[in-house]
Amino acid sequence: MICEPAASQSFGAFNSTTATVEWRAVDDGKPFAIIQRWHIADNDDPDKNGRPTDKSLMVVTRLPPGPVCHVAYVDVRANPNPNELARKAADEIARDFKCGKDEVKIIGERGRAVELAKR
Repeated sequence: MICEPAASQSFGAFNSTTATVEWRAVDDGKPFAIIQRWHIADNDDPDKNGRPTDKSLMVVTRLPPGPVCHVAYVDVRANPNPNELARKAADEIARDFKCGKDEVKIIGERGRAVELAKR
């Protein structure tokens, strides 16, 4: 059985994703990456009810052939154009990224969401 690296990549408890996934594909339609928005719980920044606030993070994930894993993070609040940065990262990094050897790239400005993701 092959275990994909992405199966063990997470951001801790009480995090979630949106239902929308953007597929990045080559000209023949074969996808090579996805982009998905994650909401990372910030336990150090509670709302008025004492619940953790969410910090948004765009996550670029590489798809087969080869292992599946996170390749890039874009902090949504810290960057005025997070979707464009995530698309550029997917198109330029995902296909050649070596899961388990290359480190996940931080694209654009670092913010609280990246800080939480890298813990």
